[in-house]
Amino acid sequence: MAKILFVLTGASSWTLSDGTEHPTGFWAEEAVTPHRVLTAAGHEVVVATPGGVVPSVDRGSLDPAFNGGEEGARAVAEELEAMTALRHPVKLEEADLGDYAAVFYPGGHGPMEDLAVDPVSGRLLTDALDSGKPLGVVCHGPAALLAAERADGGWPFAGYRLTGFTNAEETQAGLADRAPWLLQDRLVALGADFQEGEPWTPHVVADRNLITGQNPASSGPLAERLLAALD
Repeated sequence: MAKILFVLTGASSWTLSDGTEHPTGFWAEEAVTPHRVLTAAGHEVVVATPGGVVPSVDRGSLDPAFNGGEEGARAVAEELEAMTALRHPVKLEEADLGDYAAVFYPGGHGPMEDLAVDPVSGRLLTDALDSGKPLGVVCHGPAALLAAERADGGWPFAGYRLTGFTNAEETQAGLADRAPWLLQDRLVALGADFQEGEPWTPHVVADRNLITGQNPASSGPLAERLLAALD
């Protein structure tokens, strides 16, 4: 059994371009599904957040419309409630990469608010990349990659094939014109080889030990790739 570090946003809102606060947090499916896959295989999940705050779920991610109906929404809510690690996060500042076999970042708009500018998270991501340990990041989770920086100022993920929530998906979700910046644009500007799949369909990209998923539908396939990389 291995220990897997789940790094979640500590933000409960996202500041839009007009200064208004958009309620958010982490996206339920992107935490629940990988947790299910990894724990069913016997692994232990430890949750970390900036400052050790209890992470907020994006209430929109519990809407039946995003979970295949009322039954699906109830199932996700029940799994979320059963994830006791969410209620007892460790401080990201105190997390030691050496204690974990892999690192995973779920999304939701929350990472756009805090992890995108968090130097502690940025150092962890750089160290995880350099360690060769499996590093999984999904949907808006790749916003955290923006905070990674080498001593010479270079971006550790430059040239990597990766994916994340696309401009097309942000537009279709109705938030692109209010966003202070778009994730795909920022990743491309830093030098990522961004791989865009069809909106809302599962799309996973693996390059060396980095495994990224485009959207919530990609969380299951990404978790399976992460699990396989642990063997």
